[in-house]
Amino acid sequence: MNATPIQAAGCVLWRRSPLAGDLEICLVHRPKYDDWSHPKGKLKRGEDPVVGALREVAEETGYTAVPGDELPTMRYSAGGRPKEVRYWAAQAVSGRFAPNSEVDRVLWLSPAEARDRLSQPRDRDLVDALLRPSGRLRRG
Repeated sequence: MNATPIQAAGCVLWRRSPLAGDLEICLVHRPKYDDWSHPKGKLKRGEDPVVGALREVAEETGYTAVPGDELPTMRYSAGGRPKEVRYWAAQAVSGRFAPNSEVDRVLWLSPAEARDRLSQPRDRDLVDALLRPSGRLRRG
């Protein structure tokens, strides 16, 4: 099958805990799929992928984020079609979650807890990529 891949983008959204300053990663719960994942979604026609990733973060989590390094692109089949999702590390800088039609809960978890909670094993690779000592968590 040579179908054109569905183009999507998202972020591994992170912050420093307001209490202890430890790294926390935001996961979203999508009731339609009853799964836990990183915020992501389909790109609009002609939309720049990083702009789309930040739009999806805002829509799904209520947070404004500052993008960092690009993380690995995930490729898989969705509904019988190939799908490519580009990801960025992104620091949450402001906002507040409000449940919506796509996402009913968010959790801020330690990296280890996030890895355990993610529904798709491929999403765990993104947590690992975020934690590599390559400056992905730099501020700014």
